[in-house]
Amino acid sequence: GSGHAGGTLSIMDITTALYLSVARLDPANPSWEGRDRIIWSAGHKAPALYLGLGMAGFYDVGEVVTLRKLGSPYQGHPHWLKLRGVEASTGSLGQGLSIAVGMALGLRLDGNTESRVYCIMGDGEQQEGQIWEAVMEAGHYKLDNLIGVVDRNRLQIDGWVKDVMNVEPLDEKYRSFGWEVIEIDGHNMNQIVQAFERAKSIRGKPVVIIANTVKGKGIDFMEDIAGWHGK
Repeated sequence: GSGHAGGTLSIMDITTALYLSVARLDPANPSWEGRDRIIWSAGHKAPALYLGLGMAGFYDVGEVVTLRKLGSPYQGHPHWLKLRGVEASTGSLGQGLSIAVGMALGLRLDGNTESRVYCIMGDGEQQEGQIWEAVMEAGHYKLDNLIGVVDRNRLQIDGWVKDVMNVEPLDEKYRSFGWEVIEIDGHNMNQIVQAFERAKSIRGKPVVIIANTVKGKGIDFMEDIAGWHGK
């Protein structure tokens, strides 16, 4: 009966594309070295992650109904020791992009030119200073195996992002750090898949996909209501 419904629903279309069409994954061998890595910096949106992994074949998706129950591996925030397919324990906002940058650098050092690292973030999360340290590092090292996704649903736990601490213009900020920026409708499946395919083709710099979404998408009484961030 608890969880973060708003952001889970705003990221669901992107999750669907990523886990069922875009990412290189092997449910039978979750630790396959050639896999893509997906870091959920916005770890509170874990129900979307769990459904993505389940639908991709990592486990019986019906098990996700045990979300947040005592002893369930489907915890309120992802715990990599408890659930196959989870790349990192996350949820303390602002830290996931640093993990993703480290993984992208590690893949380069290992000579792995095929795998990519995806990092899912929120727009409110862009208020964290650590995000911009990681953005700077990714640009400096020209990590073209790193693709960030900003779920720009314009709301956070305390209200509208622009009122709490304005982060715009995100596109100009990322470009100034040497990133390629792709802006899309985060609920248009064609745009989502095309953006991921375009991101894969970019060479010499990291890419961020800024997805304009609706918090609580699809539930009439939740849409664009900050109060549904975490209940």
